[in-house]
Amino acid sequence: MTQAPLRRLIDLPGVDDLELKALMKPRYADPDARDEFPEIDALTSALFGLTGDTAEAVELPEEWDDIHRLSGADLAEAFEALGWDVTDKRRKPLRLMPHYALPLALAIRGVAGELPFMAEPDHPTTDWGAGLAADAARFRKR
Repeated sequence: MTQAPLRRLIDLPGVDDLELKALMKPRYADPDARDEFPEIDALTSALFGLTGDTAEAVELPEEWDDIHRLSGADLAEAFEALGWDVTDKRRKPLRLMPHYALPLALAIRGVAGELPFMAEPDHPTTDWGAGLAADAARFRKR
Protein backbone atom coordinates (compact mmCIF):
# COMPACT_ATOMS: atom_id res chain seq x y z
CA MET A 1 0.00 0.00 0.00
CA THR A 2 1.50 3.33 -1.01
CA GLN A 3 1.07 6.39 1.11
CA ALA A 4 -0.49 9.43 -0.53
CA PRO A 5 1.95 12.30 -1.03
CA LEU A 6 1.86 15.02 1.59
CA ARG A 7 -0.03 18.20 0.79
CA ARG A 8 2.33 21.15 1.17
CA LEU A 9 0.93 24.16 2.98
CA ILE A 10 3.46 26.47 1.33
CA ASP A 11 2.08 25.51 -2.09
CA LEU A 12 -1.34 26.97 -1.28
CA PRO A 13 -2.03 30.39 -2.83
CA GLY A 14 -0.73 33.27 -0.74
CA VAL A 15 1.19 31.25 1.85
CA ASP A 16 4.63 31.67 0.29
CA ASP A 17 4.05 35.42 -0.18
CA LEU A 18 3.09 35.86 3.46
CA GLU A 19 6.08 33.78 4.55
CA LEU A 20 8.31 36.19 2.64
CA LYS A 21 6.72 39.12 4.46
CA ALA A 22 7.36 37.32 7.76
CA LEU A 23 10.98 36.87 6.78
CA MET A 24 11.33 40.59 6.16
CA LYS A 25 9.29 41.57 9.21
CA PRO A 26 9.52 38.89 11.94
CA ARG A 27 6.70 40.49 13.97
CA TYR A 28 4.27 38.77 11.54
CA ALA A 29 5.06 35.45 13.22
CA ASP A 30 4.17 36.69 16.71
CA PRO A 31 0.82 35.13 17.66
CA ASP A 32 -0.12 38.32 19.53
CA ALA A 33 0.43 40.45 16.41
CA ARG A 34 -2.42 39.01 14.34
CA ASP A 35 -4.52 42.15 14.76
CA GLU A 36 -1.69 44.28 13.31
CA PHE A 37 -1.62 42.26 10.09
CA PRO A 38 -5.12 41.69 8.68
CA GLU A 39 -3.67 39.81 5.71
CA ILE A 40 -3.03 36.84 8.03
CA ASP A 41 -6.73 36.46 8.83
CA ALA A 42 -7.61 37.15 5.21
CA LEU A 43 -5.39 34.26 4.12
CA THR A 44 -6.60 31.76 6.73
CA SER A 45 -10.17 32.74 5.93
CA ALA A 46 -9.60 32.25 2.20
CA LEU A 47 -7.83 28.92 2.68
CA PHE A 48 -9.74 27.31 5.56
CA GLY A 49 -12.86 29.43 6.00
CA LEU A 50 -11.68 30.43 9.48
CA THR A 51 -9.98 33.51 10.87
CA GLY A 52 -7.84 33.21 13.95
CA ASP A 53 -10.64 34.54 16.16
CA THR A 54 -13.30 32.23 14.73
CA ALA A 55 -10.95 29.25 15.09
CA GLU A 56 -10.29 30.13 18.72
CA ALA A 57 -14.04 30.42 19.35
CA VAL A 58 -14.72 26.86 18.12
CA GLU A 59 -15.51 24.41 20.88
CA LEU A 60 -12.85 21.71 20.67
CA PRO A 61 -13.84 18.04 20.98
CA GLU A 62 -12.98 16.24 24.23
CA GLU A 63 -10.32 14.11 22.52
CA TRP A 64 -8.54 17.16 21.05
CA ASP A 65 -4.77 16.79 21.43
CA ASP A 66 -3.76 20.49 21.29
CA ILE A 67 -1.77 19.95 18.11
CA HIS A 68 -1.92 23.69 17.52
CA ARG A 69 0.11 24.33 20.68
CA LEU A 70 3.10 22.26 19.54
CA SER A 71 6.13 23.97 18.07
CA GLY A 72 9.13 23.24 15.90
CA ALA A 73 9.79 19.70 14.79
CA ASP A 74 6.98 18.31 16.98
CA LEU A 75 4.45 20.47 15.15
CA ALA A 76 5.82 19.47 11.74
CA GLU A 77 5.73 15.76 12.65
CA ALA A 78 2.18 15.97 14.00
CA PHE A 79 0.88 17.60 10.82
CA GLU A 80 2.88 15.20 8.68
CA ALA A 81 1.05 12.35 10.40
CA LEU A 82 -2.17 14.06 9.24
CA GLY A 83 -0.91 14.24 5.65
CA TRP A 84 0.36 17.83 5.57
CA ASP A 85 3.88 19.16 5.11
CA VAL A 86 4.07 22.46 7.03
CA THR A 87 7.74 23.14 6.38
CA ASP A 88 9.68 25.39 4.04
CA LYS A 89 12.36 24.42 1.50
CA ARG A 90 14.88 23.88 4.30
CA ARG A 91 12.45 21.57 6.15
CA LYS A 92 11.88 24.11 8.94
CA PRO A 93 8.32 24.79 10.12
CA LEU A 94 6.76 27.80 8.42
CA ARG A 95 7.23 31.07 10.28
CA LEU A 96 3.50 31.73 10.43
CA MET A 97 2.52 28.28 11.73
CA PRO A 98 1.33 29.79 15.03
CA HIS A 99 -1.36 31.49 12.93
CA TYR A 100 -2.09 28.56 10.60
CA ALA A 101 -1.99 25.66 13.06
CA LEU A 102 -5.43 25.88 14.68
CA PRO A 103 -7.45 26.68 11.53
CA LEU A 104 -5.60 23.95 9.61
CA ALA A 105 -6.03 21.37 12.38
CA LEU A 106 -9.74 22.15 12.70
CA ALA A 107 -10.23 21.82 8.95
CA ILE A 108 -8.19 18.60 8.65
CA ARG A 109 -10.19 16.96 11.41
CA GLY A 110 -13.52 18.21 10.11
CA VAL A 111 -14.37 20.12 13.29
CA ALA A 112 -14.76 23.51 11.59
CA GLY A 113 -13.77 25.24 8.38
CA GLU A 114 -12.80 23.43 5.23
CA LEU A 115 -9.70 22.30 3.42
CA PRO A 116 -8.84 24.06 0.19
CA PHE A 117 -9.34 22.11 -3.00
CA MET A 118 -6.09 21.07 -4.59
CA ALA A 119 -6.19 19.21 -7.86
CA GLU A 120 -4.02 16.16 -7.92
CA PRO A 121 -1.02 16.51 -10.17
CA ASP A 122 -1.33 14.88 -13.56
CA HIS A 123 0.34 11.55 -13.73
CA PRO A 124 3.22 11.65 -16.17
CA THR A 125 2.43 9.76 -19.29
CA THR A 126 5.02 7.41 -20.56
CA ASP A 127 5.47 6.76 -24.22
CA TRP A 128 6.09 3.08 -23.77
CA GLY A 129 5.68 2.47 -27.49
CA ALA A 130 8.54 4.82 -28.41
CA GLY A 131 11.11 2.35 -27.11
CA LEU A 132 9.57 -0.45 -29.13
CA ALA A 133 9.46 1.69 -32.26
CA ALA A 134 13.13 2.62 -31.85
CA ASP A 135 14.08 -1.03 -31.35
CA ALA A 136 12.11 -2.01 -34.45
CA ALA A 137 13.80 0.70 -36.53
CA ARG A 138 17.26 -0.49 -35.41
CA PHE A 139 16.32 -4.10 -36.18
CA ARG A 140 15.16 -3.18 -39.71
CA LYS A 141 18.49 -1.44 -40.40
CA ARG A 142 20.43 -4.67 -39.81
